[in-house]
Amino acid sequence: MSKIERALLSVSDKTGLVALATTLSAAGVELLSTGGTARVLREAGLDVKDISEHTGFPEMLDGRVKTLHPKVHGGLLHIRGNAEHEAAVAEHRIPPIDLVVVNLYPFEETVAKRDVTLEDAIENIDIGGPSMLRSAAKNHDSVTVVVDCADYETVANQIKSSGNTDLATRRRLAAKVYARTARYDAAIAAHLEREFEVANDDAAAPPDIFIRSPQAQALRYGENPHQAAALYGPFGEFYQQLHGKALSYNNILDLTAAANLISEFRGEPPTLAILKHTNPCGVGQDSNLAGAWDKAFETDKQAPFGGIIAVNEPLDAECAGRIAEIFSEVIVAPDFSPDALEILQAKKNLRLIKLLKNPLTAAPWDLRSVGAESYLWQQRDVKATSSGDLKQATKRAPTDSERNAMLFGWKIVKHLKSNAIVYVSEGRTLGIGAGQMSRVDSSRIAVWKAGEAGLSLEGSVVCSDAFFPFPDGLIAAAEAGATAAIQPGGSVRDEQVIEAADQRDVAMVFTGTRHFRH
Repeated sequence: MSKIERALLSVSDKTGLVALATTLSAAGVELLSTGGTARVLREAGLDVKDISEHTGFPEMLDGRVKTLHPKVHGGLLHIRGNAEHEAAVAEHRIPPIDLVVVNLYPFEETVAKRDVTLEDAIENIDIGGPSMLRSAAKNHDSVTVVVDCADYETVANQIKSSGNTDLATRRRLAAKVYARTARYDAAIAAHLEREFEVANDDAAAPPDIFIRSPQAQALRYGENPHQAAALYGPFGEFYQQLHGKALSYNNILDLTAAANLISEFRGEPPTLAILKHTNPCGVGQDSNLAGAWDKAFETDKQAPFGGIIAVNEPLDAECAGRIAEIFSEVIVAPDFSPDALEILQAKKNLRLIKLLKNPLTAAPWDLRSVGAESYLWQQRDVKATSSGDLKQATKRAPTDSERNAMLFGWKIVKHLKSNAIVYVSEGRTLGIGAGQMSRVDSSRIAVWKAGEAGLSLEGSVVCSDAFFPFPDGLIAAAEAGATAAIQPGGSVRDEQVIEAADQRDVAMVFTGTRHFRH
């Protein structure tokens, strides 16, 4: 293939620009450019032809029209060696453009600013850039196209060596272009839909889903070593790793589940949660984090080994010292005191994660792959329940202590895999059962776990993520020692369950909200 003779460079991000252009100039490549890019190249002492000189048509409309011209797109799109194409460009005096280096107006960065106006957003929608990129990428058999500064060195080295790039490189770069323009267009569509309130019903499912998530980091493997994996999206805006080896796929699943749970307790007394395989296995609340740790750990002293710990306030040295006595995978906190860091950083493999932003304020929807190239979309389950939402269902009303325990436990049970049962007292979990095919089995496991921990369920509150379909679940809880129950209600047998509760003097409330988690 012939050598690259002419290159068009027009970039917003000038990183590495001069070095690449210098290599091109040394290889005898004519440089075409626009606006600020041309100015930077001239200041570096390079010869540059303005695109308006090349096309014979001036830039106009505040620069909105400068590269939208047949001499640009004809130079990019004509098929080299095609007699008709060659004749057409010769007739219209359109010289070939063999290399395009373009990165787009910073739309994503612009709309990420809190005070961005609609006018600013619109002005940062690139038109000519994507057009040139797509034209060049379509004709990649003959044209090299570069959209990412990270590829400058590869392109420069190949041009130094042979005067052109190889086909494999051009194909890879062309595919990269379409991935970039797809993300770019998705970002524009999503922003304008929000700005114009195209879907002003928060509960409405979008007609299309735009997934625009650049890779944040490669992962060693997925849930198991034989599965490839990577992390995508703005994970780093929410979580900052301060210490420890790289996060695994399972670590990320677990720590985000922990962060979501502990964020339910923002602004409340010191609270600590221990999770394993995304399920809480102990949650405690006290006047300090050390006391909260004791309550959470006492719920289950086996499961926390290799678990995830999350706290709702900066972690102090006293609590850090207690945590350090066992093996943990990850600790998530809004911050760590210097003394706590010193204690925990002695464990080289322990990951310490600073929670930068409340994850419950992220996009209010969940997207889940179900295979077959299909996805499920739903609103996130961020519904909060307050004391005023509790509807008394039994003759006896809950005591203040029981009511406090109900609200505490209700925040926890919504983060357990269904079927979920939690026994709590005020400020602490006592027994947890999750993920069973039968709600009664979950209750049995919770009772058994409490017994294993040596914790009495006398006077406890039982929390159920969904209604008791039969009285047997409520009866089993009462026999275990529960004196109060919180559940959604809504079963066709509610009256039977209420009757069973009244017979056992169990105070029961309905929330009207189910919290299934699959």
